[in-house]
Amino acid sequence: MDERRKFVPGSETGASGAPAGVTPATAARPGPAAASLPPAAAIGVCLHEIVQLSRAFERQVGQALEVNSTDLSAMEHLMQEGPLTPSELSRRLDISTAATTLVVDRLVALGHAQRHPHASDRRKVVVVPAPSSVVRAFEELRPVIGGVAALAEDLSAAERNVVAEFLARVVGVYRDSLQDGGPALPGSRPAA
Repeated sequence: MDERRKFVPGSETGASGAPAGVTPATAARPGPAAASLPPAAAIGVCLHEIVQLSRAFERQVGQALEVNSTDLSAMEHLMQEGPLTPSELSRRLDISTAATTLVVDRLVALGHAQRHPHASDRRKVVVVPAPSSVVRAFEELRPVIGGVAALAEDLSAAERNVVAEFLARVVGVYRDSLQDGGPALPGSRPAA
């Protein structure tokens, strides 16, 4: 298999690109291994693992709902933003309108979405998430959402502020690294 280089800012890297003393096996499970690393390296290893686990969890949710990653992204937009026209969905997914039509067709065929007439322009349709699919998606997401919320609740107010500020700055690093500032996320400030 192709081993990807792992870079943790502020750490020296070994031959694999991982911080010195971190093997692919220990990087994959940073719990105890991360504890033995300098704090900055441990944070980088944990953030990398969160990204990898998030992707795996997204695949798991997609499999449970029997959709591919693009269809799952479309469902996320519909659940977070409500009914969207196919052209609005196309812009959010950054795919062609023809490809969006195929996505919507698949979601409708699976019972995850419905087409309805637009409220003010009868020439248009809007895509609406099926309530049963929204419930099913949240059932799949509940363990992670609830688990993270419980962890945050266990922190003191001062600890939550530190974590929130750190994560906001990590988001800023990612946004600054994207040419267009990245996608607009619900509840986020627009990129400057």
